[in-house]
Amino acid sequence: MRTAIFSLLAAAAFAQTPRPGVNYDESKAGGGSLPDLKLTTAEVWTNKRRTEILKLFEDHVFGKTPANIGKAKFEVTATKPDALGGIATRKFIHISLPDRPAWPGMDVMLYTPNDVKRAPCFAGLSFGGNHAVSKETDIPLSTRWMRESKEKHIVDHKATGATRGTESSRWPLEMILKRGFAVATAYYGDIEPDHADGWKDGLRAAVSKDGANTVWKDGDWGAIGAWAWGLSRIADYLQTDGRVDGGHLAVIGHSRLGKTSLWTGAQDQRFGIVISNNSGEGGAALMRRDFGETTAIITRSFPHWFTPKYANYAGNAAASPIDHHMLIALAAPRPIYIASAAEDHWADPKGEFLSGKSASPVYTLFGKKGVVADEQPATDTPVGDFIGYHVRTGKHDVTDYDWTQYLNFAARHWNR
Repeated sequence: MRTAIFSLLAAAAFAQTPRPGVNYDESKAGGGSLPDLKLTTAEVWTNKRRTEILKLFEDHVFGKTPANIGKAKFEVTATKPDALGGIATRKFIHISLPDRPAWPGMDVMLYTPNDVKRAPCFAGLSFGGNHAVSKETDIPLSTRWMRESKEKHIVDHKATGATRGTESSRWPLEMILKRGFAVATAYYGDIEPDHADGWKDGLRAAVSKDGANTVWKDGDWGAIGAWAWGLSRIADYLQTDGRVDGGHLAVIGHSRLGKTSLWTGAQDQRFGIVISNNSGEGGAALMRRDFGETTAIITRSFPHWFTPKYANYAGNAAASPIDHHMLIALAAPRPIYIASAAEDHWADPKGEFLSGKSASPVYTLFGKKGVVADEQPATDTPVGDFIGYHVRTGKHDVTDYDWTQYLNFAARHWNR
């Protein structure tokens, strides 16, 4: 447990601080050709090639989500029609698996704007729980395992009252709602606690025939796969809620949850827009560049995120049949947005841009434009059409600037 906690804290620090032995020199970034997308026609992509690439990511990176998990149950546990000073209705929805009682389920918090009959919705997972996303003081504190924080807001891995609203800057609820969008969040630790043995108390053990004694093999799913499954269950519920436009759903995630949003969008095409915020290695960044965080570093620090086979490409990216422009391509022809931060060298902003750029030819098959720009744009200068991209001033975070671009992107593509 101590090792897992240290790894979590250390990775956050390394995202901002130069680390000995890590390459931040662009002249030393890895090169070489990327795996061929093998593009022919839009029909072949839709009916054949897309499926082949999805399987490559199942086999080599994230693992395959089991098909026999069971049907989820949704229970609305509370409704507040005058939330956030009256601009929104807030609901809590408990999602459970009646056939898998070992999994304690997840609690979704949904805000819908009161001046919109049926609102398109952003769905994402939070790092700190529903009570951290919103400043409203009547939201129950999560009782699940929490990552330690340098601010000491977490005591013995449990949330305290001091954690209320600590993620609210990453979820500007009023901004989102006033633009006519709904927002649904859940705590990622509800699905699986984020440490090496967290799966034993989470979804993966609960749905495995061997439970906490499971030995994970190549091709078996990791935590990112489990978190992505949770986001799809949120989509299941949203499509039943009369205040949500279930035909217009966007999935969003930051950092490791940005990797999760990409994998969710790849598997679940009900999400009409996919958003990756500072997702880096294992997400939007090209693994072959070996810039900032690498496959070797991430699979050593967080092996539980991935299928075991991904570690085979540590220091050996050229042997991998995939690179992450292919993960971006799996969103096609749906709109996708990739965001970087100028000081977030750990996540390799240029590698994230090049990934979007290299995925753009897929959109051409459908008569759509991708990133468009030939070179990485200047800071705070959004580019792109069906693949949006910006590199923002600042560090590894989600800011109002980021959300402004996402809201503009969604409004443009959904004619809101």
